Amino acid sequence: MVPTSNRHRTPVVAVTGAASGLGRAFLAHVASSADFRRVVAIDEQRGDVPDVTWRVIDVRDPLLANRLSDIDVLVHLAADYALDADPTERRAYNLRAAQTVLTASAAARVRRVVLVTSAMVYGASPDNPVPLPEDSDVAAEPDTGVVGDYLEIEALVRRSLRSHPGLEVTVLRPAAVVGEGIDTVVTRHFEAPRLLTVKGCAPRWQFCHVDDLVTALELAALGTVSGAVAVGCEGWLEQEQVEEISGLRRFELPAALTFGTAQRLHRLGITPAPATDLHYVVYPWVAECSSLAAVGWKPSWTNEAALQHLLDLSAGKHAVVGRRLSGKDATITAAGATVAVIGAAAVVRRARRKRRI
Repeated sequence: MVPTSNRHRTPVVAVTGAASGLGRAFLAHVASSADFRRVVAIDEQRGDVPDVTWRVIDVRDPLLANRLSDIDVLVHLAADYALDADPTERRAYNLRAAQTVLTASAAARVRRVVLVTSAMVYGASPDNPVPLPEDSDVAAEPDTGVVGDYLEIEALVRRSLRSHPGLEVTVLRPAAVVGEGIDTVVTRHFEAPRLLTVKGCAPRWQFCHVDDLVTALELAALGTVSGAVAVGCEGWLEQEQVEEISGLRRFELPAALTFGTAQRLHRLGITPAPATDLHYVVYPWVAECSSLAAVGWKPSWTNEAALQHLLDLSAGKHAVVGRRLSGKDATITAAGATVAVIGAAAVVRRARRKRRI
C-alpha cells in the first residue's frame, strides 16, 4: 500500500522551451506555486526566470531521459510554429522534439506529459456546428503548414499511448491564441486593411489569451484535466461584431478564387502558409471547452477583450493574405486590399507564362 504522504505529495514539474514565449510565461506562473514541490526549466539556453532549477539541453537530445529522473510531470512547450520558417525544417524540429520528449519521459518514468497543439485540428468548415463538441473528430486537412505539424504531433501522442501505457499524456487544443509575440495566420488576418471573407459563409471567432492558456496548462500539469482538452474564451463573436470592434470592413471573394489563388501564391513562395490555412479565417472552428468548465475553470479574458488586445499588438503591422508587408508596401490602403489580391493573381499568371517561355 502506497503511504498517504507519497500519494498526496506535490509533484516536481519540468517545462521545456522555458527561456522564451509560452514556455517562459508558464514557467513564471508556476515558479512560486505551492502546488509544485519544485520547478525545473529545460531549454538550450538559460532563461531569466528565478527560483527554478535550470537544465540546459536540447530537447531533441536522446540523453534527455537522464535529466528527467526526478520529474513527475513534463510540460512540453519547446516548439517552432513561425510562419516564415522553412516548413521542412520546422516540421522536423517539432516532430523530433515531441518524439524525444515522449520517449524520454516514458524511459524516465515521468508520470504525465502535457503538450499543446491547437483547436485547428478539428478543421475549419462551413458545415461545422458552433460550437464544436470537445470530443469531435480530428478532421483538419494535412498540409505543409503548422496545422500539419499539429496533426503529426497528435498522431505521435496516440502511438505513444499505445507503446507506453503507463504514461499519461494530456493535449491542450487552444482556440486562436492572442498575446505578446504571437504571430499566426489569424493574427496576420487582422493586420490586413480589410477582412477577407468567402461568399456565402460567415466565420465565427473564438480566441484564447496566453494568460488563460497558462492557467489551463497548470490544471493539466496537476492532472485536474486530462485527455484532449479545448481551451478558449467563452462563446464566440459573429463577423459583424468583429468588424464593429476592429473598425475593419470585409471584402468578399468566391471560395474557388480565394483558395486557388492562395495556393498558387504559396507554391511560388509569395505567401508563407498553404491555402488550407486560410480556412481558419473564413470558416468557423469554435470549440466547446467542456472539460475545463467541468472543473470550474473560467477564462479571465472575453473574446471582445482578446480581440482588442490582438488589434493593439497589431498596430503598425501590415499583411495581405498572410504575407507581412514592409516599406512602401505597407502604405496599402483599405480601398486597395482587393487590388492587392487581384495583383497577386496577376503575379501568378506572369510567373506561369515565364515558365512556358
